[in-house]
Amino acid sequence: MSATGVTPIDFAQDRVAVARALEDLVARKLADQAGPVAEAIRYALQGEGKRLRGILVMSAYRAAGGRGDPSALGAAVEVVHAYSLVHDDLPCMDDDDMRRGRPTVHKVYGVAAATAAGMAMVPLAAKAADEAAAVLGLDAAGRGAVVRTLMRASGAGGMIGGQLLDLEGEGLSLDLSQLERIHRCKTGALIEAAMRLGGLAARAPTPMQEAFGRYGAAIGLAFQIADDVLDITATTDQLGKTAGKDVAYRKSTYPALLGIAGAKARAESLVREACAGLAEQGALTPELEFLARFVVARRS
Repeated sequence: MSATGVTPIDFAQDRVAVARALEDLVARKLADQAGPVAEAIRYALQGEGKRLRGILVMSAYRAAGGRGDPSALGAAVEVVHAYSLVHDDLPCMDDDDMRRGRPTVHKVYGVAAATAAGMAMVPLAAKAADEAAAVLGLDAAGRGAVVRTLMRASGAGGMIGGQLLDLEGEGLSLDLSQLERIHRCKTGALIEAAMRLGGLAARAPTPMQEAFGRYGAAIGLAFQIADDVLDITATTDQLGKTAGKDVAYRKSTYPALLGIAGAKARAESLVREACAGLAEQGALTPELEFLARFVVARRS
């Protein structure tokens, strides 16, 4: 047994598959591209990472009975996630020097190149998702649903909108409902989309799709709560990024509102909610249960 309370599962093979799909994407789409923007994209996409969102795509796909290789679709979600980190680290945002244990993109290539690289990664992700869906045998309607799901999660109604709300909330005393609204968009939307994309690719029935969405939304919020706790309790070396940023920017956080114990309890409650919803649909695989619990048990 592990700290998650369930038998540990090794996702190394999935992580490698997503990383290879990203390498293939870079090779195919950027082979003839030169200059700082292209180099910044390569740097952003080929760094170390948990690949959690890509792994969720693959795990949901298998839970829904998929029999193909969804790693390229998982890679498309990771492109969006990587773009969000590039922009999140910019001086006009969180102004961070370190990400995943190495200098942030704008520190290496400059603010202008990093900004342009992030913008270019959005259509790159859309194209990658469309191509991956086609390889998995989806028709035009299915491919359209995949791209729409990914772009909605990354847009004004999802990740970007949540980031704006987060910036506007700096220095303000937000209540729990306001804080959860921010993070259901900023962090949760893309994790929810990863689950929905796995279901779409495997042609899951609608009730299972909705359960996947609820699971993703719940563990996405739990992920952010764990991040808030780690920002206080972990070191910069452990996190691979600067610790203590929330306090420095006077952000409302779950530990500030609920205390560390209360924040952890809220995250655990969300994990139970996520797993119960999948169990009702017969879709709670050992993989998805482990991933839900990993979200709150992780150390970085």
